[in-house]
Amino acid sequence: MNRFSWTALCLLLLALPGAGHAQGAQVAFGDTQQDSDLPVEVTSENLDVNQDDGTAVFTGNVVVGQGEMRLFAPRVLVVYKEDESGIDRLEATGGVIVISGEDAAEGDKADYFVDTGMIEMEGSVLLVQPRQTLTSDKMVVDTRDGTAQMTGRVKTILQPQD
Repeated sequence: MNRFSWTALCLLLLALPGAGHAQGAQVAFGDTQQDSDLPVEVTSENLDVNQDDGTAVFTGNVVVGQGEMRLFAPRVLVVYKEDESGIDRLEATGGVIVISGEDAAEGDKADYFVDTGMIEMEGSVLLVQPRQTLTSDKMVVDTRDGTAQMTGRVKTILQPQD
């Protein structure tokens, strides 16, 4: 790559929204918008319920499904709302995979806030999409909008067009 091309590429990258100012990226996630009002289906090898603190722990090949979205993890803690009117959030740990359409994300842990449809993934997040792969420290997915915000040392490889 000659010096002019390298300089032009650097200027282009600096002109991108947020480039050079913050380490974040807004990307699409999933093929369709998710309806967070749909029922949440959970399957696992084991279930432990604690009536005292209002939690349930699913362990062993846990699969959480809601609409087109699937979450896979070794352990998922279900935290119910204080008024016991439903699920507040699901806390998945031990290596988590979230799949929606052709997009898949992997991280150390993920919290799914059922009412808002937000998923917060942390710890070596890897997002794989048909035309790109990104890594970051954290990713917040808005399942209702089909978007994700990646922050904390975001990395991808830009491919020149054919």
